[in-house]
Amino acid sequence: MKEKIIQFGEGGFLRGFFDWMLAEINEKTDFDGKAVVVQPIKEGLCDTLTAQGCKYTHLCRGVEGVDKREIDVISRCVKPYDEFDAYLALAENPDFRFIVSNTTESGIVFSEEDRPTDAPPKSFPAKLTLLLKRRFDLGLRGFVFLPCELIEKNGTTLKDCVLRYAALWGLGDDFVKFIEEENIFCNTLVDRINTGFPRDEYDSLGIDDPMLNTSEYFHLWVIEGYARLFEELPFDACGLNVILTDDMTPYRTRKVRILNGAHTSLVPYALLESFDTVKSCTDDARMRAHIEKCVFEEIIPTLDLPKEELVAYANDVLKRFANPYIKHYLSSIALNSVSKFRVRVLPSVLEYIKRYGKNPETLLFSFAKLIDFYKTDMTNDDPEVTRFMRESSVGEILANTALWGEDLSFLKEDVEKYANS
Repeated sequence: MKEKIIQFGEGGFLRGFFDWMLAEINEKTDFDGKAVVVQPIKEGLCDTLTAQGCKYTHLCRGVEGVDKREIDVISRCVKPYDEFDAYLALAENPDFRFIVSNTTESGIVFSEEDRPTDAPPKSFPAKLTLLLKRRFDLGLRGFVFLPCELIEKNGTTLKDCVLRYAALWGLGDDFVKFIEEENIFCNTLVDRINTGFPRDEYDSLGIDDPMLNTSEYFHLWVIEGYARLFEELPFDACGLNVILTDDMTPYRTRKVRILNGAHTSLVPYALLESFDTVKSCTDDARMRAHIEKCVFEEIIPTLDLPKEELVAYANDVLKRFANPYIKHYLSSIALNSVSKFRVRVLPSVLEYIKRYGKNPETLLFSFAKLIDFYKTDMTNDDPEVTRFMRESSVGEILANTALWGEDLSFLKEDVEKYANS
């Protein structure tokens, strides 16, 4: 197989997300492409991966069962901190078309301290700029970028960083034109819980593989891309849950309101009732009914995608919540619950009122339980927020525009009805 993809990142997420997808594509289509992995930081897993021929075992696990497969889509690893010339030499291969990355949320950053003479510079965008400059100097075509970092407009942000380095380093107008016109930076949204190396279970699984990786079954990749992307990288030909769109906003809103919103509307109530994990809530009839009422009766009616798509996504979310292989502790989700409620749940409350002229009872019950939760010692939030929530009345809390972005006093009667109940 030809090397067609440069992959920045060898961690569990990309191996359990993109490389798993690439294995499907190679198996079911004639794409026949491999990825070269670039280790973006000095310390990493590439030595271990190389020692076993860049092959590893991946387990998808959930209520659906367990799917075990060997992933053999990585051809080799390159470590810029040890072999910088080999890294730059990647620019010389005209077969490379795609660059995939996951350098964590803090990876796509600009630093004025990086220099074009560094071998390598520290930041991922600076390393990328030098690779692109070599590509430009050779007169080869640009790349398609599919970043997986969990930031909004990840492709746009990455491109902006590269252009800033081009300006800082004085790389010239022709190079800037090459970046603008010959490269495609796609914004993407990724969604898959990758549980990584199963340290606590490793001895009992009977799989001798130090790079063993695990994930849930569910996967979603929304890509703001060009019309012919699927012709070049045929996700659609093998049933992968990859959506090509010219606007990912509705899908990001769907995820925030349904997946994240279900968590945030559940967690304070569940912790007050002494539950400890998301799965323990889905196993309880009362808690599951609460989640389902929030999602199906009050959140979905406020969203604009086709109802059947929203219902299917919500059913997938509930299936994910019930995954017996994932211990998702409510206490970890509860971090900064006030700000999370403002972003994840409050927009559904306000949109429901706007569309239907009445209050969403279950979401307002969740709001009351959020306030009750902050009267306890279980919270983990900014000390000032915690103090205010603990010491203030329901009316004072709802009127605090700094917390909610507007005065919510009009919700006082219904929220008070459920508080301390």
